[in-house]
Amino acid sequence: MRKTISIIVPCYNEQESIPLFYVAVEKVAAALTNHQIEYWFVNDGSSDQSLAEMRALQTTDVDHVHYISFSRNFGKEAALYAGLQAATGDYVAVMDVDLQDPPALLPEMINGIEQDGFDCVGTRRTTRVGEPPIRSFFAKQFYRIINRISQTEIVDGARDYRLMTRQMVDAILEMSEYNRFSKGIFSWVGFDTKYLEYQNQDRVAGTTSWSFWGLFKYSLDGIVTFSETPLAIASFIGFFSFIIASLALIFIIIRALIFGDPTSGWPSLISVMLMVGGLQLLCLGIVGKYIGKIYLEVKNRPVYIVKEKK
Repeated sequence: MRKTISIIVPCYNEQESIPLFYVAVEKVAAALTNHQIEYWFVNDGSSDQSLAEMRALQTTDVDHVHYISFSRNFGKEAALYAGLQAATGDYVAVMDVDLQDPPALLPEMINGIEQDGFDCVGTRRTTRVGEPPIRSFFAKQFYRIINRISQTEIVDGARDYRLMTRQMVDAILEMSEYNRFSKGIFSWVGFDTKYLEYQNQDRVAGTTSWSFWGLFKYSLDGIVTFSETPLAIASFIGFFSFIIASLALIFIIIRALIFGDPTSGWPSLISVMLMVGGLQLLCLGIVGKYIGKIYLEVKNRPVYIVKEKK
């Protein structure tokens, strides 16, 4: 009996890429004699004709193409979660529709699971050719920082593109948290994982919807979600400031008793007050970030809302 591979494809304003993606994967699927492909396109509130392209594909390939359309844009993490919940295959793959994730790697990924015994075969880019240098620099720093402060290892350059067994997917679905960071979740659940390396691929069409600021906020969410170190840093800053202030107070008292009370320098006093106030705001901001995450979790809102599904 042929095993089914569910491919989850999050889409946001990708009307040009969707048909090209389908054709590229079908070429690879034709050589998979022991497997069949099930597509799950997830329309994440696109404002272009992405949904129309999905409907057209579903009409021409009713048995294999499915789609989910959100009521608005909920973000890629929500789209991934929706696809994982909908997928019914023995194996589940996550792929970007822009073909920066090479479909040609699928046969090798299947062999990694069926012949080598891995639970997951992921991919990682060995180069970032074509990316702005500033983005590549901050991406490397993000992986360096999060792997130092988090107990969950996140492989540098790892993509969401991966093939997973049903057992691993079921474990991921048990993590129904609202604040999702899939790269961390994939690592946190464990299971034996192998990574295939490849060089960076250009988009087949369209432009990326990820801005530098969007990626920066996403990285902060990842750090907050999988590490408590920022809270420890905030506590250390507060304790260190208290010690310095106490020593300074003792010094001022002793100086006043011995040498008298010279004219105080208000500029330095104001500078110290501003510095301490800034540290306090920094610490409050760190604590507030965690409280905000807790607030979103306890409201227990759905991760996404489906408007249309086939």
